[in-house]
Amino acid sequence: MNLVLVGLNHRTAPVELRECLAPPEPEIPRRLQEAMRLEQVREVLMVATCNRVEVLAAGEDGDPLAEQLTRWLADGAPVRPAVLKESLYVHQGHEAVRHLFRVAASLDSLVVGEPQILGQIKEAFRTAAEAGASRSVLNRLLHKTFQVAKKVRTETRIGSAAVSVASAAVDLARKIFDDLAGRKALLIGAGEMAELAAEHLLGHGVNRVMVANRTLSRAVELSERLGGEAMGLSGVADVLAEVDIVITSTGSPEPIITRRLARAALRRRRGRPLFFIDIAVPRDVEPKVGELDGCYLYDVDDLTEVAEAGRQSRAAEARAAERIVESEVVKFMNWLAGLRAVPTISALTAKAEAIRIAELNRTLRDLGQSEGPQAQAMDRLTRSLVKKLLHDPILFIKGGERGQDHRSRRAQREQLAMVRRIFNLGQEPED
Repeated sequence: MNLVLVGLNHRTAPVELRECLAPPEPEIPRRLQEAMRLEQVREVLMVATCNRVEVLAAGEDGDPLAEQLTRWLADGAPVRPAVLKESLYVHQGHEAVRHLFRVAASLDSLVVGEPQILGQIKEAFRTAAEAGASRSVLNRLLHKTFQVAKKVRTETRIGSAAVSVASAAVDLARKIFDDLAGRKALLIGAGEMAELAAEHLLGHGVNRVMVANRTLSRAVELSERLGGEAMGLSGVADVLAEVDIVITSTGSPEPIITRRLARAALRRRRGRPLFFIDIAVPRDVEPKVGELDGCYLYDVDDLTEVAEAGRQSRAAEARAAERIVESEVVKFMNWLAGLRAVPTISALTAKAEAIRIAELNRTLRDLGQSEGPQAQAMDRLTRSLVKKLLHDPILFIKGGERGQDHRSRRAQREQLAMVRRIFNLGQEPED
C-alpha cells in the first residue's frame, strides 16, 4: 500500500489558481467517489481551504497513483497543464505522512500556530468517511494526525503567539483606518473564520457588526452572540454602503460582491473608503472591485506580510514541533510497512500451527494420552517451541519492512517472496 499526496498551497500557487481547483463544499463527496473509481486509488480524502487544495490517497505502488490523482484534481479546471504542473507538489510514502502531520500541526500554515487548519482537516476526514472513501489506512493515519497535532499543542507553545488569518485581517484593517473605534463591519459568512474575525473587530473598538449568511439561522445565532444584526445574503446590497469593513469567508462558487455592487455602495458613501478583506477560496469579491477609487481589497495572499511579522517569535517552538512530527512519522510508517508483512506472517504462523497440531495429535494417539495432564504439558511444550522457532523469522520479516519508502518496495517484495519460497507459503496475495 502506498500513500500519495498531491496539492498546492499559498506558497506554490496564487489564489487565482487555488480557486480553480477548489470544488464547492457540497460537491466534494461526489468528487471523492469519482476518485475512488480510479484504477490505482483505494482510499482518498480532499482538504480544500483558503490556503491549500490537497488530495491524499492510499493505493497501489508506484508513480501511476500520483499521475492519476493529478489528472483527477485538474479535471475540468480552467487552467493550462503546464501552469498547474509548476505549482503542484507531490509527496509519497513517509513524505506524504510528514506533510499531513505538519499541516495539521499548523507548521505549514500561512500563520504558523493558527488553530483553524486542524478543524478543517477533521471536517475533510468526516466527509471522506461519510462518502466511504476513507477506510483502514486513512482512518489510522488521520487519527494519528489528530494525536500528533494535539501533542504539538500540548508539548510546545507554538499556539501561544499565533495570529490567525482572521486576526491578521483585522490588523490589516487597523493599518488602513488607523483607529477602528466607531467603525461598522459586515461579515459575509458565519463560519469559524468569520466568528474569529468578529471577535477581533469588537476587541479593537468596532461598535457594530452585521452578519450575512446563506443560512439565516446560522447568521442569527452568531449575531446574537456578538450583539449584532443578522441577515441573508440578499440583504448585503442594502447595507453595504453603511459599513466601513467587509470580511468575507463563504464557500460560494460565485462572487458575492461584484464591481457594480461595490460602485453603487461607494456612490452612497460620498467619498468614504470601503475596505474589503476576502479570505474565501473561491474569492467572494470580484478582483475588479480593487480597481475602484475608494475601495481597498485584500485577499488571503495579501495577508502573508502581516503573518510574517510574528513568525520569528514562534521559530523555536516550531523547531520543537518539527521534532515531534519526525518521531511520529517513523512510528506510523513502521505500522504501514508492517501491513505488507501481515499476510506472510499469518501464513507462516498458520502453517507452523497446523504442523504442530498434526504432530501433537499423532504423538498423543501413539501414547494413548489424548487427554489429561501429560497431553496438556505436551501442548504447552509444542506451543512454546513453535513460538521460539518463529520469533527470529518474524523479526526478520518485520525488520525488512520497517522504515522503507516507495523507492524500496521492490526490495520489500523480493524479501517477502524469498521468505514465502523458503517456507513454501505460496504466492504473496495482492494488497
